[in-house]
Amino acid sequence: MEYTTLGSTGIEVSKICLGCMSFGSSHEWMLDREASRDLIERAVELGVNFFDTANVYSTGESEAILGEVLAEYDRDEQVVATKVFGEMGDDPNRQGLSRKAVEQELQASLDRLGMDTVDLYQIHRWDYDTPVETTLRALDDAVRRGQVRHIGASSMWAHQFQRALQISDREGLARFETMQNLSHLAYREEEREMYPVCEQWNVGVIPWSPLGAGYLTRPHEEFRETTRGEHEKDTAGVPYDDGPASKEINERVQELADEKGVTMAQIALAWHFHNEYTDAPILGTSSIEHLEDAVEALEIDLSDSDMTYLEEPYQPVSVYGHE
Repeated sequence: MEYTTLGSTGIEVSKICLGCMSFGSSHEWMLDREASRDLIERAVELGVNFFDTANVYSTGESEAILGEVLAEYDRDEQVVATKVFGEMGDDPNRQGLSRKAVEQELQASLDRLGMDTVDLYQIHRWDYDTPVETTLRALDDAVRRGQVRHIGASSMWAHQFQRALQISDREGLARFETMQNLSHLAYREEEREMYPVCEQWNVGVIPWSPLGAGYLTRPHEEFRETTRGEHEKDTAGVPYDDGPASKEINERVQELADEKGVTMAQIALAWHFHNEYTDAPILGTSSIEHLEDAVEALEIDLSDSDMTYLEEPYQPVSVYGHE
């Protein structure tokens, strides 16, 4: 395993963050408690110390499973991140980023995780119904109470993120130190505005869906044949395979993988490991074998010409992953 400093936090994290959305029972492709435990334990064995979950993942099951397993290890050696924003039931105050929602959902997340403090607390999306100043003050109070060490944000417009950072700076509040955004070889719109903002403010970048929900792990014509692919297309509505250059990018990943004797997923991850902006991609997987392959991908050396070859076909696509 290799480690890196996460933005301005000073925390050393593994260059692979284990995404925990697959833990629970909300969808047929998710892992039950026993299978989730096996995956988490193998991740720890491989040197992964960075875990990302959210209150909405299987309505809290993911947090509970992660907390239960990590309780058997030295808590000081683990870096745990969770998120707040999405609906957590019929109560309208159990969603969004009002002070009430943030404080209540944070306590609920800590209870499920079995922790007094979470290392990174992130807003899952931008709340258009709550002034960002209100949310930032609630998060700052959580940091001052010792419930949260650092705060982060997830997919939003760059101008929104810039505004939030400037408000925190002006008001002396804890500021967002990480950005969890959608980014992979077939979707690179974040490079236009969001990544320069992150670089300016020394914000750690932890991309979600670094493999395009599996689109970059198999020949493009096979993507929709998978259960996860069907879910992403029909439920999430994200056009991983609809970009004007997606097919060519997929074929180049496959070609380079064949040339180097590795898998397509390993090439797609190696691109992240060589990307100047990325701190640690968030790998969501339900397979121990795929997790082990991801760790092996850290050893793949991509030359400048390899990177150019993979990136060259890309053409702009509509922004998605947030509203």
